[in-house]
Amino acid sequence: MGKEGSARPVRPARAGVRLVQKMSSTRAFARAAPHVVPVLDRAVHRLTRGKVLLSARMLPGVLLTATGARSGQPRRTPLACMPEPDGGWILIGSNFGRPGHPAWTANLLKHPDAEISWRGRDIPVRAVLLTGPERAATWRAVLAFWPPYAAYQSRVTREIRLFRLVRR
Repeated sequence: MGKEGSARPVRPARAGVRLVQKMSSTRAFARAAPHVVPVLDRAVHRLTRGKVLLSARMLPGVLLTATGARSGQPRRTPLACMPEPDGGWILIGSNFGRPGHPAWTANLLKHPDAEISWRGRDIPVRAVLLTGPERAATWRAVLAFWPPYAAYQSRVTREIRLFRLVRR
């Protein structure tokens, strides 16, 4: 989905996807995942020298390095993403359907220049917060890509932030 919904997203294609989607839509997953998934992802990423994110076995993922909004220090966060056919990425600030926006979204709002590790390569990117019709079209693509995001949105009153990452 490069511009205004012009292309289809790259879909996850793994056995057992429906089971994982059903499990990841639950409140129990939303409570446990934020404490388990990032820790495991960082460890596996480090052990494989940036080539593997454990959570990316089911859903594509990046390791985002962004400048902290308050600290000014580099912050590394493993995140699921929706790759776009034109080579960009969409980041979804779902926070597993928990009330507040995830901290990494505030970091990108204040410091949009960041870096991702994607398939073992470090890539400088610029984050653009999506709004209006562009966000609406991208949100539809995100839901087609990974339907559990609808359950996350239904549990919160805030609008889940979507960022497009473009190469710098």
